[in-house]
Amino acid sequence: MLPQKATFSELRDSFRWDIPEFYNIGIDTCDKWADRDPDMLAIIDVGADGTARKYSFGDLRARSNQLANALGALGIARRDGMGDRVGVLLPQSFETAVCHVAVTRMGCISIPLFTLFGEEALLHRLRDSGARAVITNSEGAQKLAQLRDRLPNLQVVLSVDGPAEGASSFHDACDAQPDSFTPVATRADDPAILIYTSGTTGNPKGALHAHRVLLGHLPGVEISHDFLPQPGDRMWTPADWAWIGGLLDVLMPALHHGIPVVARRFAKFSAETAFELIRDYRIRNAFLPPTALKIMRQHPDAASYGLQMRSVASGGETLGAELLNWGREVFGTTINEFYGQTECNMIVSSCAALEAPVPGWMGRPVPGHEVAVIDAANGRTLEPGEEGDIAVRAPDPVMFLGYWNNPQATEEKFAQSGAERWLLTGDRGTADPDGRLRFVGRDDDVIGSAGYRIGPAEIENSLISHPAVQMAGVVGKPDPLRGSVVAAYLVLNEGYDGSDQLAQQIAQHVKSHLAAYEYPRVVRFITEMPMTTTGKIIRATLRRMAEEEAAAESQTAQEE
Repeated sequence: MLPQKATFSELRDSFRWDIPEFYNIGIDTCDKWADRDPDMLAIIDVGADGTARKYSFGDLRARSNQLANALGALGIARRDGMGDRVGVLLPQSFETAVCHVAVTRMGCISIPLFTLFGEEALLHRLRDSGARAVITNSEGAQKLAQLRDRLPNLQVVLSVDGPAEGASSFHDACDAQPDSFTPVATRADDPAILIYTSGTTGNPKGALHAHRVLLGHLPGVEISHDFLPQPGDRMWTPADWAWIGGLLDVLMPALHHGIPVVARRFAKFSAETAFELIRDYRIRNAFLPPTALKIMRQHPDAASYGLQMRSVASGGETLGAELLNWGREVFGTTINEFYGQTECNMIVSSCAALEAPVPGWMGRPVPGHEVAVIDAANGRTLEPGEEGDIAVRAPDPVMFLGYWNNPQATEEKFAQSGAERWLLTGDRGTADPDGRLRFVGRDDDVIGSAGYRIGPAEIENSLISHPAVQMAGVVGKPDPLRGSVVAAYLVLNEGYDGSDQLAQQIAQHVKSHLAAYEYPRVVRFITEMPMTTTGKIIRATLRRMAEEEAAAESQTAQEE
């Protein structure tokens, strides 16, 4: 835990990493608290009907032990130092936490999966990882049933909703096992979690993280929540626990610190239900992505809820002065902005407990992480005000082990300068003389929308699988609410004419095959795709078209 100091510089100077040789996420987030007080509150699971169930750390240990035994009896194990991969295709719930605790204490590797994923998205991740088991619900089991003949490694599917086609009952499997289990003595550098992240070319890549990734997250989580933990803290986020922002920025750090977590994933996020949840369950600490904040800000009586939260953190895009001021009025606290990515997360943050945030600037490097703006071509650290590549010095406890089965992509993620090795975030930025960092933009084509990082390649592949589409180019179109929305530029096959109806059909096609947040909200038909001489889409041209359209729409709205 970070020592509380008066300034950032004092905090950075006094911080030292303490990463033990042997460390296990499942033990750390559960057993130490269950040993101390098995009745200590761990998770409040709020159902869609508003019914809440409370689970203790003793409950978490007992059920995760039963699941570990059940998976072991079904052949899931650690083999030659590498654990079997187990997909967790569930929304926020007690069972989701049980899965991650059980899989990591087995020395196996958990794969967080969005329930919004369609068949194509699931197929790639499960086939690429060689997953041998998936734990899901009835909806997920139905999707998996359509894929089993293309997933030869997948041996076990358990459903929390009971038996289904191709799936056995999760609860029956657990109930048949003892609630004691001897965890595997994993090293801090042993693989624990495989999270797929989108890029601009090819399919999504699996970022493999070691058990130490949780310890690496702690300084950033603690500082972004004004020195977490404090007495009475209670955490929640609308972000799915399948996203690194939900799993490793909220669930696991909270359990590490013995802080109760409220599990509640809305089918459709709304300001009213979010405010009511914070009020009714006395949530003191929240990670709220910028899009959630913008939606909540539209509530006309937000201040009437009388919230007095201790900390609110947000990440994904820069927060302006107006939103910060609104947050102080509505939440009773200053929103702290943080920055990171799946491969290396929570590395920059503001901290209102130390200093007032500067609008437009992300904050400072979190103690324990060396973050700089460099010239990636030579590894030279740039002077304040010079724009360059935001990079993180390696090694670093929060940094990924590498991309799953993709050493070339892993090597391309780093820049070497003499003895110094830097992880390149793929983002551009500047630093000020005081060490604050400002995000300028991405140097790749990943689309930042509503807190998600969306790669265009997977969407383009889905688009061209539609019979009407000959070629597809996907970029982000500026959007005042989501930051960006997915915009698809399409060349149609002969015999098809562009229309609003066809655009809707194509968008729905993507939505049903990938994920709801990935489908194109903007579909434009063009006669010719801008291409390089080597046959690559010139997305910069498409982005310019999208930006011009957004600017024209904004101008029209102002004139009206």
